[in-house]
Amino acid sequence: MNINLENVDLQSNSGPNSFGKKLIKYMSGLDVKINTDKPDAYLCFIESYKTEYDAPLHQRLDGIYFNTDFNYNKQNEKIKKTYDISNGVIFQSYFNRQLISKYFGRHNNSVIIHNGADLETIENIPPLVLDTHKHMWSCASSWRPHKRLDENIRFFLEHSTKDDVLMIAGEVPPNQKINHDKINYLGKLNQQQLYSLYKGSKYFIHLAWLDHCPNVVVDARACGCKIICSSAGGTKEIAGEDAIVIKEDEWDFEPVKLYDPPPMDFNKKVENLWDKDYNMKNIAIRYVDFIKGTFIASNN
Repeated sequence: MNINLENVDLQSNSGPNSFGKKLIKYMSGLDVKINTDKPDAYLCFIESYKTEYDAPLHQRLDGIYFNTDFNYNKQNEKIKKTYDISNGVIFQSYFNRQLISKYFGRHNNSVIIHNGADLETIENIPPLVLDTHKHMWSCASSWRPHKRLDENIRFFLEHSTKDDVLMIAGEVPPNQKINHDKINYLGKLNQQQLYSLYKGSKYFIHLAWLDHCPNVVVDARACGCKIICSSAGGTKEIAGEDAIVIKEDEWDFEPVKLYDPPPMDFNKKVENLWDKDYNMKNIAIRYVDFIKGTFIASNN
């Protein structure tokens, strides 16, 4: 089968693009050719810039806009247009589908496929070792306000022991940095450096508010980290049964000030009942099966 990817930048290490690289790797092992002259199907990440397609179009959605600080309807225009013309839609989480169905309406051909981790590559990456007497915690993100770096740090400082250190990956604005001898700022890391960091860490903190299906959490879990996350959003779906989940108020899916997240009460914890497969090999199979199903249906 020939599948063309649209709106994927393989030179970027952002969440969607890093997932695109993993997907290409594992699809290639399923007798799938990528970006050929005559595709059997298209797979578009988020939004399309084309007006016509000569094969079925599939949209992979990792969320939409609902921040009242911006014109979210305008921001969603191209995403919804792609949604409306797509032959099939792939949602990254149940939270993701519930949100988008409320704003865009229910799509008549959709599937939920959570993000996956490249276990083959992870296995061959050595763990980062700082000091045999230190226990590492880590977190990584593009640090926008709703990712709640401040809460990540507060949780660490309140729950860590004297031998614990927090390693923060990703660019952090100077005014958000806290000077503390147990906190280390690593800046932007490449994918292999992140794997090494995760493999050396006992915990991975991701207390982001209303996140969808963060690749950093899937990767950290695959590297052996115990995940600490919020109950609000889709992160808990891929955090694992042993995750520490901080309970927050249920969101009604109405537009909110996303960059003004509520404070957290770390005493409120809930059991995580989600335990989704994160093996990228199986995730790729599910993508191909869904796309093939749409292709067959469109030719009958």
